[in-house]
Amino acid sequence: MQRFFVEPHQIDEGAHQIHILGSDVNHISNVLRMKQGEELWISDGGKKEYRCTIEDFSSDEVLLHIIYAQEPDYELPSRIYLFQGLPKADKMELIIQKAVELGAYEVIPVETKRCVVKLDGKKAAKKVERWKQIAESAAKQSKRMLIPNVHEVLTFKEALKYAEAMDIRLIPYELAKGMQETKEILADIQPGQSVGIFIGPEGGFEEKEVETAISEGAKPITLGKRILRTETAGLAILSVLMFQLEK
Repeated sequence: MQRFFVEPHQIDEGAHQIHILGSDVNHISNVLRMKQGEELWISDGGKKEYRCTIEDFSSDEVLLHIIYAQEPDYELPSRIYLFQGLPKADKMELIIQKAVELGAYEVIPVETKRCVVKLDGKKAAKKVERWKQIAESAAKQSKRMLIPNVHEVLTFKEALKYAEAMDIRLIPYELAKGMQETKEILADIQPGQSVGIFIGPEGGFEEKEVETAISEGAKPITLGKRILRTETAGLAILSVLMFQLEK
């Protein structure tokens, strides 16, 4: 069943109605070609979702009738932030799509020393807009209750500053100590804690970057004896955290 997101002001629980506005009107009417009486799910971006039927169409609105509301608790009990070093080609699109499916709360693209991709202001803004669309599509597909944000591109220094308030910061690093210590670090993460994960681009982080991150509170961890590609590393640790934190 199709899923869409609305702002709270679009929901009128007293009248048992939801007003779909904006680009979703065209998507429902002309792309999906949905008809009156068809059912769909609506998320308010918080804890509630609504099972609805299409009541009426107009040129700028789709009117829905609320059948019932529920609080399904699909979201992870912790907010996980993926700080992803800018990869080459279209790898970022895959990373964002899968990170959203695995429960990431926000994806922050980061420009590091070894990034091959360099984005100026206009190009970066265009990329981020595209990445936001991918996050929204993935959120709809994976029954997320919210659309994870894709942040504007940050420098590594800015990313460390952004992560300061997070409870746990992790940085996978090939010179980190053994798997047992990593398991202990991950086992200590509790539901409700915010977690920042720093992933380097192709070629990884420079040693100076890792040293700076550790000096500012990030914990180095290992992801095993095999070398993972940048598009695999973040998803690997997200999968572990999802399994550990899921209720």
